[in-house]
Amino acid sequence: MHREAAEAPQAVARQLAANHDRMAELAQRLRARPPGAVITFGRGSSDNAATYARYLVETRLGVVTASAPPSVSSVYEAQPDMPGMLCLAISQSGRSPDLLAAAEAAQAAGATVVALVNDAESPLAARADLAIPLHAGPELSVAATKSCLASFAAVAQLVALWAGDAALEAAVASLPETLARAWLADWGEAEAGLLEARDLYVLGRGVGYAAAQEAALKLKETCGLHAEAFSAAEVRHGPMALVGPGFPVLAFAQSDESLEGVEGVVRLCLAQGAQVFQAGAGGPTGAVRLPAVAAHPLVEPIGFLQSFYRMAAALATARGLDPDRPPHLNKITETF
Repeated sequence: MHREAAEAPQAVARQLAANHDRMAELAQRLRARPPGAVITFGRGSSDNAATYARYLVETRLGVVTASAPPSVSSVYEAQPDMPGMLCLAISQSGRSPDLLAAAEAAQAAGATVVALVNDAESPLAARADLAIPLHAGPELSVAATKSCLASFAAVAQLVALWAGDAALEAAVASLPETLARAWLADWGEAEAGLLEARDLYVLGRGVGYAAAQEAALKLKETCGLHAEAFSAAEVRHGPMALVGPGFPVLAFAQSDESLEGVEGVVRLCLAQGAQVFQAGAGGPTGAVRLPAVAAHPLVEPIGFLQSFYRMAAALATARGLDPDRPPHLNKITETF
């Protein structure tokens, strides 16, 4: 996990260069004939990348985006109408039967299926209307790291080109450098603070919520921690009741319109005696500030994840676990 996550800057650089022309052509087609909606399919880390896609597409392009449960097609054999829609199918392996069934059903229902997939020879890549290889290279650890970051980067590249957003395009082009710097960030205070933990919340909002979801998944998967991701807005609606003295909270706070809301919840958690670690902009008094690389706010969470992966790999080892071989899990998950 540690070695593969460290390869993310090179993987993303390779991907951005290899896919630029293909992405630009797709963006031109989408501008000429905008989809009525964007539907995403993904599981695990890929679904977290889909959450990131939702916030980028809806905030930068104004196109309604939703995550569709693959079981609608694979289990219930239902086929909602999708004429003129764009379907983003995101997968590391491109081999899970339920995602294949969902992609086929979307095509039959009139959607255009674009696969963001690491295995360019996979069944999903073959069946999609357009396959965008992630170019992350082989990934042996069960915990997906560089392929997940590559998925986030691919989404950001597509949205930047589709929206004609020059500032975001520049930020995406700088992602390899951002990731390289983020890998050097020392999150040792979080590692020490979570060493004996059993439960924690991971908070974010907007594009940062996607990073929070991914971090919570990895903490479960590699560190044996019961970590739950919440939007900083949603945590006020019930989950705050569990926050008390010493309760660990990891907060992701990118430097955009969501910052005030995230920090407001951080202050509430601190008032209840919680142990809060905050990555990103700001940082209320009492929170442990984790170093983060400043960047365009829409790509800052990708850097947060790179720093987090290094910490999570170290934390898992410190807790006596093997982050590459979590119990009961396989690299390719074949859900039906």
